[in-house]
Amino acid sequence: MSQRQLALQSGVDHSTISRLIKGDRMPSLGTATKLARGLREITDDAEGPAYFASLNARPMLPTTRVEYALRGDDVLTEADVRELMQAYIGVRSRRARASTNGGNGAHHPGSIRRSS
Repeated sequence: MSQRQLALQSGVDHSTISRLIKGDRMPSLGTATKLARGLREITDDAEGPAYFASLNARPMLPTTRVEYALRGDDVLTEADVRELMQAYIGVRSRRARASTNGGNGAHHPGSIRRSS
């Protein structure tokens, strides 16, 4: 199982897994528990490919796709990912509200939104 597969399976960021393997970091109890559950989920190498293929076939929310992409960037820290996800969710929520209020949710660069 690759580090990325373990990250997807356990919910632990793959950069954290890499740091643990290198010995740069010790896992918290929560992280160790997630990793153990992730490793226990696939008990046989033959199950692995079918399981991960089924993961790809499942519908994925846009926010999940963005989070996976951010977590796949080795340069970003966990705090960076959280900060970027909060900004993304904020923008997405504003656009969704604007579209349900009759607007198209578009925001033109350089324009300033003012609350009424």
